[in-house]
Amino acid sequence: MLPALLNFTLGLLLVLVLRVPARRWFGAGPAFSLWLLPCVLASLPWLPTLPSAWTTIAPLQVSPGSISLVARPEMIATRIPSALACWGAGAAAGILRILLQYGQILRDSRRPPKALVEGLQKVCSAIDSTRLLVHPAGPAVLWSTRSLILLPADFLERYEAAQQRLVLQHESTHLRRGDPLWRLLAEICTALLWFHPLVWLAIPRLRLDMELACDEHVLRHSPDDESCYAHTLLQTTAGNTPAALIPWLQPAQLKERLQMIQRHRPGNARRRIGTAALCVLMASSALALQATTPDRPASSDLSFNIKLQPHYPQDAVKNMQEGTVVLMVLVGTDGTPLKVEVDPKTKAVPSLVKAASEAAMQWHFNPAMKDGKPIEGYVRVPVQFSLDPLPASPDTPMNPQHSSSTNS
Repeated sequence: MLPALLNFTLGLLLVLVLRVPARRWFGAGPAFSLWLLPCVLASLPWLPTLPSAWTTIAPLQVSPGSISLVARPEMIATRIPSALACWGAGAAAGILRILLQYGQILRDSRRPPKALVEGLQKVCSAIDSTRLLVHPAGPAVLWSTRSLILLPADFLERYEAAQQRLVLQHESTHLRRGDPLWRLLAEICTALLWFHPLVWLAIPRLRLDMELACDEHVLRHSPDDESCYAHTLLQTTAGNTPAALIPWLQPAQLKERLQMIQRHRPGNARRRIGTAALCVLMASSALALQATTPDRPASSDLSFNIKLQPHYPQDAVKNMQEGTVVLMVLVGTDGTPLKVEVDPKTKAVPSLVKAASEAAMQWHFNPAMKDGKPIEGYVRVPVQFSLDPLPASPDTPMNPQHSSSTNS
């Protein structure tokens, strides 16, 4: 998780630096696509690639009376830190806040009266009345399985006909662009990464860039309505709105949105070039990050495997049989063993080989990493069966089967 978080942070920094220049050069629409960059970089550690070479991990020593794992001190598993519980509590509180806000919005909403629907259809005949709700926080857009447009009850009285048309075009553009879903994902990300200061810095800027991209799209198709659009923004009384909504206007956005209306907007050719250039930038950033990420071989998940160690077979104890079984384990990208084979040079009786192999198929590993991505990797796991009792670590649980074999 740490590599993904670091990559996500790098992506946020790049977006915060490039968003304003990209908007001036290529337009608000292409610039908004930059917000995909943190997600692209964060996903790099989880993308599969080619298998890696063999690596050998610390040997496992098994005796009838006790078990010990020979490993470096830094490899010893530790308990889950209390910080994880703190993160979980904060994330749960953030998700709960969104759910409560969403439920409250639905409770306060109602179907539009017939007079409102008829008045809206006169202004915008293409409006879908099944996606309309009346809510005091409108005009706004709410995410749903079919995202909804929320309008105030006095919408027809609050705005003139031309202003009504522009507001409806703006909100309908949000629906066509899929902005409600992106806004919901951004809010969930904020809840999960509540501890990250850059996230709190980035979320209001993402909301602003989303609105600017939507404004630009509307005015590109209605260039003669710039003055009316600006007056509509100015006469809107904006207040604090729930995070689950995309409001028509937030107070902090007014200045930037008015400046965008006055500024010359790039033409179609420049916008296409900008979109292509930003896509190349995101792809090259991902490739450069992969090239600089150090590789890591597969390793054993000690906190899990310590509980599933091989048992010493009773017949081997009775016959005084010892030996070292060298297992060759193919570890998948999710850390599970895909295949367990025995090194041909292993000299051990079949019962010891079977005990080691059965235990290894239940183990879990840390997958190998190459260019920042988990890959299939091979590890050699030496399992040494010895009749000489080893001193048991106070933190290592005893296997009941081993204790019973010793007592017998």
